[in-house]
Amino acid sequence: MEAKLNWKRNLYISWLGCFLTGVSFNLVMPFMSLYISDLGVTDHTELNVWSGLAVSATALTSALVSPFWGRLADRKGRRLMLLRASLGMAITMGCLGLVQNVYQLVLLRALNGLLSGYIPNATALVASQAPQNKSGWALGFLSTGTISGTLIGPLIGGFLADIFGYRPVFFITGFVLLLTFLLTLFFLKEDFKPVIREKMLTTRQLFQRLPSKNLVLGLFLTTFIIQIANTSISPILPLYIRELLGSDDNISLISGIITSAPGISALIASPYLGKLGDKIGNHKVLIGGLVAAAIIMVPMAWVQSPLELGLLRFLLGFTTGALMPSINTLINKNSPRDSLSSIFSYNQSSQSLGNVAGPLIGSSVSAAFGYPIVFYMTSLFLLGNLFFTHNMFKKHSK
Repeated sequence: MEAKLNWKRNLYISWLGCFLTGVSFNLVMPFMSLYISDLGVTDHTELNVWSGLAVSATALTSALVSPFWGRLADRKGRRLMLLRASLGMAITMGCLGLVQNVYQLVLLRALNGLLSGYIPNATALVASQAPQNKSGWALGFLSTGTISGTLIGPLIGGFLADIFGYRPVFFITGFVLLLTFLLTLFFLKEDFKPVIREKMLTTRQLFQRLPSKNLVLGLFLTTFIIQIANTSISPILPLYIRELLGSDDNISLISGIITSAPGISALIASPYLGKLGDKIGNHKVLIGGLVAAAIIMVPMAWVQSPLELGLLRFLLGFTTGALMPSINTLINKNSPRDSLSSIFSYNQSSQSLGNVAGPLIGSSVSAAFGYPIVFYMTSLFLLGNLFFTHNMFKKHSK
């Protein structure tokens, strides 16, 4: 009974930690491009490009170091990595409120990525402790913390920016991450047995141990493409909303509401979709999510008002609740439990690389062809991912 209580308690603590981390990382998204404008970048093309770089810098460095942190977590423990990530990000995020130019901003965003890693290690910790027959529900529930924090964060950030201005929001963000550190330090427990360095597998040996190596590698690629689709509109969304509004009145708050709209629906959908995946197969839920997301993305290019855009993004959240939880559950079910942090860290690298490519592609396309084309392009990415994923599961079932 105690073991059951422990894994559930850790699940709830990890959920809150992932929620606060997701909130913190995305508090600044509704006004990042506007903050860059205040730092002196006013040319339309340069503003789009620098917005893409600022969003991508964190993801790029995170992609580079995530496998290292994952292997260290498998050796030293996931809880230690959670503490390292939350404290390091608390410091770097707070310092973003002190920057004087866009170069300092991008540099600190890159440093933030170097120190990141809370969410993949929380995912690995929960996956290693939850019973296999409950893993879909547990990881689906955990993902609601990440998804809702990620998508509700902009609403909170936009509200705070309208009240206090841009810089104080970074200080508030650092404080929230410090709370995440304290929460993890005092309430999250782990019964971890360190792995001797000499017994650690090399990357090649690790993937050779996988019972379904091609499936896991395919899931990494699926994660990469999904993130390109998800983040391609991130740097241009506030600017697109400003164009729809025709003014700057309450732009941060409205951007926050619209950016956050999928969070509410994802929060509702993810636990149910996790249970559904345990019953009918997570791959079916993943396929359905890709189909729906590709369809919903297209009419976002046709909207005439922020309200229409917000409604479509709310519908998009129901598909968001199906994608990453399904991938995490499939990876968990096809990976050795003593190397989960390493495996999830490679998936995190794939996600981070998608976070790099998406904003850069989106900002470049919008600068060259206008905002609506970004939504068409995003739908095509999702359709391409749909066909790839369908073929991957078809081959795996043979």
